[in-house]
Formats: sequence, C-alpha cells, structure tokens
Amino acid sequence: MTRRRDEPAPDLSPHMADEVAQTTCYMCACRCGIDVFLKQGADGRKQVSYIQGNRDHPKNRGVLCAKGSAGIMQHLSPARLRKPLRRNGPRGSGEFEEIEWEEALSLATEWLGGIRETDPKRLAFFTGRDQSQSLTSLWAQEFGTPNYAAHGGFCSVNMAAAGIYTMGGAFWEFGAPDWERAKMFMLFGVAEDHDSNPIKLGLSRLKARGAKIVGVNPVRTGYNAIADEWVGITPGTDGLFVLALVHELFGTGRVDVAYLARYTNAGWLLVDAPGTAKHGLFARDADGKALILDRKTGKLVAWDTPGAVPELTVDVTLPDGRTGRPVFQRMAAAYLAEDYAPEAVAARCGVTAATIRRLAAELARVAFEEEIVVERPWTDWLGRRHDRMVGRPVAFHAMRGISAHSNGFQTCRAIHLLQILLGSVECPGGFRFKPPYPKPVEAHPKPHGDTHPCAPLPGPHLGFPAGPEDLLLEADGSAQRIDKAFTWDAPLAVHGMMHMVIANAAEGDPYRIDTLFLYMANMAWNSSMNTGGTAEMLTRADDKGDYVIPHIIYADAYSSETVAYADLVLPDTTYLERHDCISLLDRPISEPDSLADAIRWPVVDPDRDVRGFQSVLIELGARLGLPAFCDAEGGPKYRDYADYMARHERRPGIGPLAGWRGDGTQHGRGAPNPDQVARYRENGGFFTAEIPEEAQFFKPWNAAYQDWAVEMGLIDRPQPYVFQLWSEPLQKFRLAAEGHGEHQPPDHLRARIGDCFSPLPAWYPPFEEAALDPAAYPLHAITQRPAAMYHSWGSQNAWLRQIHGENPLYVPNEVADAAGLADGDWARVTSHHGEIVVPVRRTGACNGHTLWTWNAIGKRKGAWALRPGAPETTKGFLMNHLIHELLPPKGDGRRWTNSDPVTGQAAWFDLRVRIEKAEAPAESLPASTPQRSPVGTGPDDLTYGGKP
Repeated sequence: MTRRRDEPAPDLSPHMADEVAQTTCYMCACRCGIDVFLKQGADGRKQVSYIQGNRDHPKNRGVLCAKGSAGIMQHLSPARLRKPLRRNGPRGSGEFEEIEWEEALSLATEWLGGIRETDPKRLAFFTGRDQSQSLTSLWAQEFGTPNYAAHGGFCSVNMAAAGIYTMGGAFWEFGAPDWERAKMFMLFGVAEDHDSNPIKLGLSRLKARGAKIVGVNPVRTGYNAIADEWVGITPGTDGLFVLALVHELFGTGRVDVAYLARYTNAGWLLVDAPGTAKHGLFARDADGKALILDRKTGKLVAWDTPGAVPELTVDVTLPDGRTGRPVFQRMAAAYLAEDYAPEAVAARCGVTAATIRRLAAELARVAFEEEIVVERPWTDWLGRRHDRMVGRPVAFHAMRGISAHSNGFQTCRAIHLLQILLGSVECPGGFRFKPPYPKPVEAHPKPHGDTHPCAPLPGPHLGFPAGPEDLLLEADGSAQRIDKAFTWDAPLAVHGMMHMVIANAAEGDPYRIDTLFLYMANMAWNSSMNTGGTAEMLTRADDKGDYVIPHIIYADAYSSETVAYADLVLPDTTYLERHDCISLLDRPISEPDSLADAIRWPVVDPDRDVRGFQSVLIELGARLGLPAFCDAEGGPKYRDYADYMARHERRPGIGPLAGWRGDGTQHGRGAPNPDQVARYRENGGFFTAEIPEEAQFFKPWNAAYQDWAVEMGLIDRPQPYVFQLWSEPLQKFRLAAEGHGEHQPPDHLRARIGDCFSPLPAWYPPFEEAALDPAAYPLHAITQRPAAMYHSWGSQNAWLRQIHGENPLYVPNEVADAAGLADGDWARVTSHHGEIVVPVRRTGACNGHTLWTWNAIGKRKGAWALRPGAPETTKGFLMNHLIHELLPPKGDGRRWTNSDPVTGQAAWFDLRVRIEKAEAPAESLPASTPQRSPVGTGPDDLTYGGKP
C-alpha cells in the first residue's frame, strides 16, 4: 500500500506520555494491573493518553482485553455525571436541577438521620458491582439497618454458598484451576466478561501443553468456541448431567476412596432413625465431635483421632442402640439409582448417554492413570508426614450460567462433589484455593438482623446459618429484612436477595421502607427482572399521591437508567479518579500460590464537581454519628477513603490492606501505616506474598499453610477441616420441615424444603419449567455476557459500541426453520409474563431448544448520553422484559419468588418461551419511553489522540 501525495506522513514514534501511572483496571471484575500513560493537556491538567497492561502485575501479567484498553473512553464518557442532582420532575423523567455538595449531603443526612433515630430498618442500602463491600457493609452495620447486601444475590450466590458449605471455597475469587499441571479441564456456564484475562492466559497454557478442554454451555461462544469438545447442555440440567457422571464413577468404582476417607466426611456416621429428630444428623461423642468407625481398631472414635481410618461401607450400632451409617454408603445408594443413569437423563440434558459415559471414563482415566507427583514433603494437621504431593490432573471451573437457576445451589454442589470424588481439589493439577480461602463454613459469621434506634447491628448482616435457629425472623415469623433473606423462603441467602428489594418495598411486604439507597446498581433497567414492572414500582404512589418508596438516593458515575428514578443523585468519579481498595476483607486478587491485594488511586483529577462514593459514604457516616466513622470527640475519624484504607482496623493489626503495615516491613498483620497507600503506588498498585512451597497444596489440611495463614492474619488460629459431602445444615432444615425442633417453617413451604434441601447434592426441575405447560412454552431463553462488555457500562463507550451496538436474538436453525425465520427477520418471543419483538439471526452454535442474546446491550432512550436513534435504543433489547421476579401464580395468593429456594439466587435462566415470526416494527418492542439526560448527548464525531 502506498501513501497519497497529499496525505501527511504518519508519526511513527509519537510522544505517548509525560509519565506513566500504575493502577488497577475497573472495566470488569477482573481487576487487572494497568499502565496509564499521562500527558499534560493544553489547560495544564494531566490527561490520559493510553492504557496498557502492567507486565509485573500478578493478575494479568501485561495482558489487557478490549474493555481494559477502552478504559480511556469510559473515563472520557459523555455520560459522566457532573454535579449532585435533585429531582424536580416526576420520577423516571430524568428532570433534575444541579445542586452543591453541601446541600446534597445535608439532604441525605436529614433523610437518613431521621430513619436511624426512629426505625433503622426503613433504610434499604444495596450496592451493585462495586468492589468496596467491606466498607459499605460496615457502614450499613453501623447505621443499624438489617437491609444491606450487594449484587451477589442476583449473580452467583449459588456458586459461593454451595462451595463454602461443601468445601470451604468455590470458583473464581475463591480458587482457580491449576493451569500449569491440569491435563483435562471442564468449564460450566462461565461468563466471558468475568475474570477474562486470567482465564484466557490459563486456557492458552492448557492449549500449549495439549490438555483437553471441555466446555459445557448451551451456547458455543468465547471459551466454549475454542474448547476441544463442546457439550451443548439444555439450560437447567447441568446438575442432572453432572450427577450422571457421578453415577458412572460410582458404578465403575472410579472414585478416590483414600482421599475421601482422609479429607471429607465420607466416613462420618449418620444417625439412621427415620421419623426422629436426629435422623440424618451426625452421631457425635460427648465433646460434640462426629464419630467414625475406625477400621484399625473396630471402635467408634472421633473423626480427627490421630491414626484412625474410617470404614466407609459398614453400618454400626451406636451406644444408644440406634444405627450409624457412613456418609459414603448413603452416597453410593443415592447415586447408583437408575434416576441418574445416562440413559435416564440423556434426553432431558440434550447429551447422549454415550457421551456421558465417555466423559466420565475420560475424567477417571486422567485422574487415576495420569496422576502427577510434586516431590515436595509436607505435614498435615494431625502431624502425619507425607513424602510428596500426589495430584489428580483434572480441573473444573464454573460460574453464573449454572448458578442462575432455581436448582443452581444443588447443581453447584454437584460439581464440587464430582471434583472431590476424583480427589482433584487442592492437589497438583486440580482445583486450588486462593487466599484468604479455604475457610470452613464455621469460620464465617452468622447473619444478624436485630435493629434498634441509634445503634449498630450486633454483627454482620450477611452470614452462614447452621440451622433454623439462625434465621432472621421476628417473633411472629415475619422477615426482619426487606428482601426476606434468611427466612424460610431462602434460608441460606448468604448474599441477600437484591432482586426482590424494590418489589417487596413497593408491596410493603414485609413492611414499608422510607429510603432506598443504591450504589452502582442499575436496578431500573438491566439488573432487574420485569423491567417495565420495576419502573412502575419505583414510581408507584399511594392514595394520597405520595410515592410508596418516599426517597431514593442513587450514586453512580454515569447517567444510567436508574439515575432517572432517583430523588437525589450523588455523582461518583471514574475509576481513574478515585481511591479503591481490592481487599482481602472483600474480593482480593490472590492466586493459588500467593496472597495479593491492590489499590486504585487518582491518576488524574476530576474535571467535574464529583466525589468518590466511598469518601462520600465515610463523610455521611461521620455526619450521622456512626460509631466506626467518628473519633472520640464525635468528629470525623477519617479524612477520606484513602485515609480509611490506611488507618482502619477490622480487628487489631488487620486492616483493608495487607502490605507494608506497621513500620513498613510487616505484612499481613501490623499496626496501621500512614504511608501504606504510597507504598502500594510505588509498587505498581499491588502487594503480593508468596505462599511457602511446603504450604501451597492441600491447604485445608496442611499444617504449614495453616500456620502461614495465621501469620498473615487470614485466620487467628489454625482451622483444619474436612469437606462436607453430606451437609448437616441442610438436613436440619429438612427435619424442621418434617415437624421436628423448636423452629418450624410455615406449612406451605414444608414440602418444598423437603424436596430441595437434600443434604447430598441432588437435582430437581427448575421451578418455572415445572409450573408451565411445556407445549405452550417449549423453548429456553438465556443471555450471554459478551467479552467486550461488562454489564451495562460498555454502551457509553465509543470504542466498545462499535463491537456491540445492537443485539439480535440468536435462534437455533431447526427452530428458525419451524418458525420460517431468516437472518434479519423479526420475531415475537412470548413468556408467561410478557413479550418482545426483536431482530433475529440463525445459529448452529447453541442447544437446539435454546434462544439466546447478548446481555444488557439494549438501552432506554436518553440514558447513557446516547443520541436519538442510537442502535442500542432501537434494535437493542433486554430479555428482562420476559422475566418476572415472581413465579407464575399458584392460585393461593402468595408471592412465590423466582429464586433458588435455598439461597434466594435469582433464577434468570429458568425462562421458558415460544417464538413466532412477526412483522418488522420501527424498533424493538417494547419501546422505551425517553428520559431526559442531565448531561446532554455525546458528540456526532469523536477523535481521540489527534486533531479533530
């Protein structure tokens, strides 16, 4: 190619920067390290000129995706809010007036102060995809409201809860595959916008070594597109498929019996006394320790007796005459049942029986015939010395795709069971925990909900119930929380139920609230089921014409759909303009061989009248007199969030950041260091500490790891434990449903608890599917997260919009043929709740009974500073319009939530629909009504880094 004579010569070596600042990306939840190139602008202010990956950062090692590189456009987005806003028109209109910060903070303090002095539970404070939950949860606890949670309840709480109750940790932030040693890798339902760079790096290492990758997902995009084998599972049947693999492993005797005996409760004895209050609970000694039958001595001993080896298949008569039966024996009986045979599940799963058998055989062969050995001696918690570390090189990873079903909790447990049966957890080649995990469920707090005026809660809002006695119920059985988390509706709702907050508040069920306080949660649009209904709830008025939710405070950096419904808007900064803490107290960036945390810091100053929300929250805490945010004289304890990051102590010597504590030489534990944030900046924005080699594997049982974890402040004493294949907390809830115990569920929930709270992983049909006529709604419909977008944020980004400016509905070829649909046609998709009319494309890369589209591309007119006619508002759409927060009515007048009955996880992917060809409308239906933009619209043309 030659250059035209009139074309200027390109500058092949442009001046990129006057300086480079290293911080942490926030274009998704990956939290990669970035180098931000800065230039001095014409006005003398620093400007961002380029972003690349930080090659020294432990998370991404220099790799940066399209989202991360496009952070410049996020930072310069025309949708950025500019000043605090007070509503001066109807809710939802987007009509505001700009006000000063003092007026905004005074107004917020007036609303919140009155609530705290009278009835703190009338504040509902919920946050979205922020990464400061250790701060926001402390603030809400100090305020005294029980109504706090983050977005996990509508994202992946099933994965987290199932993992912690089963094995003390889960996938993603809790652990990772052993990318360097695994020889076979299976991933289930993994979103391509979460943890994307580490997964891509890991997949490349697997590919380079010739490891086999199996993708289990209804849709073959992204990671599944490069898998060596794709299993196009039917949505909601992943657990059935996994338990069929388990059936085959038991049937062929291919389970790691030695691993199960040593590291799980497979040998623990269960009381076998049907109809009694102790049936299915562990037989225990006088000290409360679970009993095993020692194979060596033939005696009943405590499970952790040194030298004891449990019998796995022998019943025993307990001292009180009852029968004790090992967990392993109950497992074998459950999973050898014909209900889980490949032929019995194949049609429902959309996977042939032959494929199920072959995959089970491959997993077993790799695990047991290709074991790997790391020549590294180690000592376990009972003092037993091991000469080497033996690994089963089969690894798994799973995420939201399997979580977002009403059977997701048990499905997640089934996947953990599968990898444990193979002996591939916390060993070389398998799944490995990342500090601060592993932690037994007993190490976590219980939930707290007792509230009193002008007083903090007695403990954290969120926790892990051990039984019905830990539920958050009033004396009359009503819920203490507005979302009904930790009630009989969702006993183990360990991340809350954010998707039910607005609906419950609008209905006054279980009570009315005064103020809804949201941060970075687009609950008026893509983060809510029943989007149109949610808008109505936010604007609903009582007989007097007053809003049933009197006050809405919203904090965000951008002019989102939810901004339009707020009464008071607190404008946040972009991620390059504020301090953030990626903390071990919250969601750190550790890897299996190292502990790590990180910061963000203002690499540039805002050019608008905005403030970092965390600093605003700290100031509000001081104004309200919250004890943790006030000094001894009642004044502000912290200057801002950076000061909090360095000086706050959650317990003596333990703060938000682990590195450079005390005099700057202490790590993990140590007194606050006022120079700590500066040390992080000098180190590229992160801190990392390698786990000693002897401690890197078998962490729950490794004495060296337990001691190191104490030294680093992760725990205060060694906490060795074994995996809980049989979950006693679940059995306690089932016993209560049978009528045993002091705490009883309401009668209408007894059968559901009995069916769904199996102490062994089990499968049951998704609730919406079971409630509908399959002939009327024969198809499944789901969304996928695009790699180039993160929730709704990307549609304001000039670069990323060019990749995903609209989202067609992808229709399997056979379904398209039956409906007479060609590429570019429009289709009407109908659920039990509503309908949409949207453009379609045919595909052969998905399950034959599943429709799908990209998530959160569709936008409301006027939001995100999009110009009239933007494709996101005319051809983009949300599947949310088809999904209701409640299940189809049962005729009993009750509000049955569209959630997992164990955890309250929002069941986004249970959706059933039908499809038909439609005439092409002018735009996707339902069409959104415009909101007025408080920031105007973006420019017609945009040139960055050169002359316009």
